[in-house]
Amino acid sequence: MFWFMQGLCFLPAFLVIWSSSTFIVSYLIALLRHDVDVIFPYISDTGATPPESCIFGLMTFVSACAGIATIYSRYKYVEKLSEETQVVKPCLNKSALYIGLISCLGMCIVATFQELTETKAHDAGALLFFVAGVSYIILQTVISYQVYPYGSSINVIRVRLFISSLATLAFFPTVICAFFVNQTKLHRHPEDKDYPYQLASAVCEWTVAFSFICYFLTYIDDFKLFTLQVKTEYEEYS
Repeated sequence: MFWFMQGLCFLPAFLVIWSSSTFIVSYLIALLRHDVDVIFPYISDTGATPPESCIFGLMTFVSACAGIATIYSRYKYVEKLSEETQVVKPCLNKSALYIGLISCLGMCIVATFQELTETKAHDAGALLFFVAGVSYIILQTVISYQVYPYGSSINVIRVRLFISSLATLAFFPTVICAFFVNQTKLHRHPEDKDYPYQLASAVCEWTVAFSFICYFLTYIDDFKLFTLQVKTEYEEYS
């Protein structure tokens, strides 16, 4: 049996590959069409104009759907572990689930409302995605430590701690520097007054995004250990 056929590990594997491809493909298309600069545009800049905006929106929506499936599967896995060990409080596990789903909602908003046409809605969706996404991986790191040694190995947990710490540290300059970026345009120049803030914000934004994606790589070994089944019950009415 191939590794990706074990349990549900294809879910996080697909999520990581597809989400990474979303950012990379839209960036390459925008770059080839000279719609963005080579050096660290905002992620949303790479999907601001057609045709890359169409590809970015579709692929981001698929990523959000894969994220929902992966986050829910992780929730059920932790729930199953806690049934026997009682190491994780149900409220903590549910909180991580809801926050993770909110981050996927933010992705859907980003995919639907383009940066240049609906700026406020797009920025609100991006902020929702980043805040909820970083909060989710922090909660999952806490849960991983509580579940140990029943779940992942200590090395995997340390990797999760590193990734969540990196994402948290990069999140703050992403938001703070963005407040000093006044011009909404795709091409920027070093002579622009807000260029240093835009560059710092964009670099940190890419760091947060790929940290969030890479975090799901650490789920693969866990997801090899379980499957989910749908149970259908038919009720007869008299």
